[in-house]
Amino acid sequence: MRIRTDSDYAYRRDAIERAADFYDCNKTKAVVSACDDVPKFVQASRQVLERDDLSLEQRREIAETLSTRAVAFEITTEIVTETE
Repeated sequence: MRIRTDSDYAYRRDAIERAADFYDCNKTKAVVSACDDVPKFVQASRQVLERDDLSLEQRREIAETLSTRAVAFEITTEIVTETE
């Protein structure tokens, strides 16, 4: 697999190099590791945000902290009133 890193895609090279530095490995293993980790981190983040012991404000702060350029967490509340 080839990943374009020329012209408009130069930011990809920086991202891959940051991942390689983070994982302390070569670029190929860094890309694979990040691809393996991201879905797990997103699922874990959702579990944290769904905890009952957090206030709405705490959930919103955590969601803002965990959101990235590629993954955004949004907290909504639904209030339903039924009348007869």
